[in-house]
Parts: sequence; C-alpha cells; structure tokens
Amino acid sequence: MSNQEHEKVYRESNSEEGFRTANKGDIADDSKSLEEKKEQVAVDSWDIAGHVKVPTYFAVEEDGEEKALHHVKDADEISDVIRQARVNEEGDREW
Repeated sequence: MSNQEHEKVYRESNSEEGFRTANKGDIADDSKSLEEKKEQVAVDSWDIAGHVKVPTYFAVEEDGEEKALHHVKDADEISDVIRQARVNEEGDREW
C-alpha cells in the first residue's frame, strides 16, 4: 500500500462516521441496564499467558449506589476504587 493509500484509509477510518474500536466489547452503550453492562465482555481470547477475559464494565458500589464503570473511559476511577480495597485478618478483601 502506498503512503497516499495508507493516509486515505487512516483518514476514513478515523472520521466521525468511520471510527470503530478495536474490540466490539469496548463500545460504551449507556442505553444498557446495569445488569446488561455487568455481562458485557470487551476481550475474551487466549494469549501466551493463558485465557484473557476483560469485562467492558466494572460494577462498583459508591455511597450505597451500584454503578458500572467502563474499563477504558473510567479507568482512573477504577484504579481509585482498587486502591481503596483492603484485606481483613481472614484474608478477605473488604471494599
């Protein structure tokens, strides 16, 4: 493929209408219910390390309310939640 052809494909694939995510599961769909979001998987494949399964949304409870955080869009907030995790004397994780 020539440089001009490559540039054309790049422009078309990154236009508003043509933009697509690498994984269909990455698409954030706010019309889905919380339960549907919990079931959505972004990546489900095998690699050299074994089976890789990444949920599209991570369900968290904040101020008594459960919500779904998108694994890309809300990555910083997911990291904050993980940092808050604690382990009790029995080795059980407490949030």
